[in-house]
Amino acid sequence: MKTLNQAILTALYYHTPQSIAELSNTIGKSVPNITRSVQELLKDNLINSDGLAPSTGGRRAIHYSLNIPVLPNLLAIAIDQYNTSISLLDLSNHIIKELEQSPIHLDQSENPVQEILLLIDRFLEGQDKENILTVGISMPGFVDSEKGINTSYSSTHPLYSIKNTVEKHLQLPTYIENDSTAIAIAEHQFGKAKGSNNALVINLNWGVGLGMILEGKLFKGHSGYAGEFSHIPLSNQNKLCSCGKRGCLEVEASLIAALGHASEQIENGQISQLTANYGQVGRIDIDQLIGAALNGDQVAIESFAKIGYMLGKGIATLIHIINPEKVIISGKGSEIGQILLPQIQASMLEFSIQRLSKDTTIEISTLHNAQIIGTASVAVSSSSWEITHKKNTKTN
Repeated sequence: MKTLNQAILTALYYHTPQSIAELSNTIGKSVPNITRSVQELLKDNLINSDGLAPSTGGRRAIHYSLNIPVLPNLLAIAIDQYNTSISLLDLSNHIIKELEQSPIHLDQSENPVQEILLLIDRFLEGQDKENILTVGISMPGFVDSEKGINTSYSSTHPLYSIKNTVEKHLQLPTYIENDSTAIAIAEHQFGKAKGSNNALVINLNWGVGLGMILEGKLFKGHSGYAGEFSHIPLSNQNKLCSCGKRGCLEVEASLIAALGHASEQIENGQISQLTANYGQVGRIDIDQLIGAALNGDQVAIESFAKIGYMLGKGIATLIHIINPEKVIISGKGSEIGQILLPQIQASMLEFSIQRLSKDTTIEISTLHNAQIIGTASVAVSSSSWEITHKKNTKTN
């Protein structure tokens, strides 16, 4: 359990600045106890006094914030099926070393964990590891964040215990979470879902993940695996899903589905900006498809429109069950939000009861590097803030 000092630091990471009264309300501890801890943190130079809050008619409160320059950094490792990204951030979520990405294919690589460790070592070359507070990892699959394992893999597979492997390799406290859950945390704390008590965050990527904010809190379900939106059986295609079953939403509403449709159209002779590249290398990648769509290419636009329509069908189902205030499209797919949104809305009108859907807004995320920020947030929330112990030891 975190000490009160550690809880205050975490609260200021998520929302800064705050007054003592606001911290008391956020953390649920008395004003005298918060006041004592704030004075200790000021003495240790871990937080700053940011001056007076705006007047509300009475005595103006003092605002406090993290002393970012003296605090350690966060290492965030965001993994998806085909790429792993790594970044170093300070405690204001400012990226202090350029994000690096490596094309690591989780299912086809002979040893994906070894490749990830090599990426980490290369990225941290010349960095002072003692100035890293904690490490966060996010990845797809059935991640048990409490046990630090990914049960999508057998217990003998390296990815099953990647959290422990990275922790031993770096000798730093390390935490792991599902990628869509991490993105939902980022959107709730820093993005379009901020201030919303009931919001659904869709991670549109190679699959279709879902994070749920219900009654102001992250909802993970009984076993911690809630949000498997990809595998709701809404597709009429007989195509096999990555989970081994047929009829899953993922086969028609993911970025892989968009790539598949575009490739099929090009092979059938449809004119496209992507035809030459496809002819040369036999494939197109998602960034090329997104770029072509934003440049007006009809094949690319049609490919994204198709997945937008199926996504709207899935969202209509969610609205009937959850009745959320907002649905936010995040992840890689948010880059083509202007193409997706009209199709999603048209599909929702077709498949939802308007009495329910009219009160739900569909929004496209504007949060850059949402998975990285969410991964860093997971690390901060789980961290014991060892810097406070080190600081106290030096002080004493």
